[in-house]
Amino acid sequence: MRASPLSVTDLNEYVRRSLAGDPMLQGIAIHGEISNFKRHTSGHLYFTLKDENSRLSCVMFRQYAQYLRFDPKDGMRVVLSGSVGLYTVAGTYQFYGEAMSADGAGALYELFLKTKDALQREGLFDAALKKPLPLLPIGVGIVTARGGAVLQDIRTVAKRRFPGMPLYLCSAQVQGAGAAEELSQALREIAALPEVEVIIIGRGGGSLEDLWAFNEEVLVRAVAACTKPVISAVGHETDVTLTDYAADVRAATPSAAAELAVPSLIDLKQRISHINQRMKSSGLQRLEQLKGRVQLLDADLQKNNPSQKLNLLQLRFQTLFAQLHREVTTQIQQHAAKLQHVIARFEQSGPMQTLKRGYTIALDENNRPLQSVEHVKDYVKLRFHDGTATLKTISKKQETTS
Repeated sequence: MRASPLSVTDLNEYVRRSLAGDPMLQGIAIHGEISNFKRHTSGHLYFTLKDENSRLSCVMFRQYAQYLRFDPKDGMRVVLSGSVGLYTVAGTYQFYGEAMSADGAGALYELFLKTKDALQREGLFDAALKKPLPLLPIGVGIVTARGGAVLQDIRTVAKRRFPGMPLYLCSAQVQGAGAAEELSQALREIAALPEVEVIIIGRGGGSLEDLWAFNEEVLVRAVAACTKPVISAVGHETDVTLTDYAADVRAATPSAAAELAVPSLIDLKQRISHINQRMKSSGLQRLEQLKGRVQLLDADLQKNNPSQKLNLLQLRFQTLFAQLHREVTTQIQQHAAKLQHVIARFEQSGPMQTLKRGYTIALDENNRPLQSVEHVKDYVKLRFHDGTATLKTISKKQETTS
């Protein structure tokens, strides 16, 4: 045992030298699938090589990367030559690549890209073709292998989110020869069921070769042509297939697909309660608005009510009639007073007053005053102030006046 402890730097440097001095870790070649690929502005390449069970951080510096005859991308299977070393700053070991070539799956990946470009130009992946997922499907269809973890994951999530949601399985082979055709047929069969309103198609993770059935054109076209909404759930989150592009929705995992397809019963109840409250509040608000409007209309109606207007006119008529009656009465009284005054004056200056002073008026047989003696007949009527007397004419004499 050493007398004093080592520093972290000393230990990391010792491990680095140990790795660098091990001939088994120098000049070796490894193969795997590229993921998390990054090209730095300096020209260095940083990525991870993975297989079904492990991952390894890799770096290829610019002096080696500049001689590559192809453009590395995520999902490509490659053979990387180089050595194992330790990055002392972080204390992690990584593979330092010096040469890279496409593995057998590299050609498969190139076919993936070629098929993707062709179908994309054809419009099979257009966003306008995507169908919305139903809010509350009457049933969920599943296309996958029977008895696999995918089916169990979907069942578990569906039971948790909406107990009693009907699930319909149409099992199919998910890899190997004929898998794409079998998956396509299963998709068409389950889409024909009227009780299925949304479909999940998928499988668990794997290599590019394992997932290849979901990149074959026959299945991609079947997914794009499906009359029901399709959720693609193939592999893990980092796995991307052409079925993902053709589907209406891509889910990172089968469990995530079940989350998308099966609504939460609790959330639906809360949403319905919220909508009910909003409708009630809106209804009450609208009712108050209508009530106010009715009150305004009622006020206008009362203001313009014919009977009320008639009452006002009748009151106005009565007022005007009373005013006219007063004015007419006053005028009649004034004229009557004037007439009495005239009558009084007439009586004072009239013949009756003269008769009272002892004078008489001679009248002919027609009661007209005699103005000349020559008009006197055999009888003459004399008018006194208190009566008349008829006299027989004995003689008459006419006198001349100068």
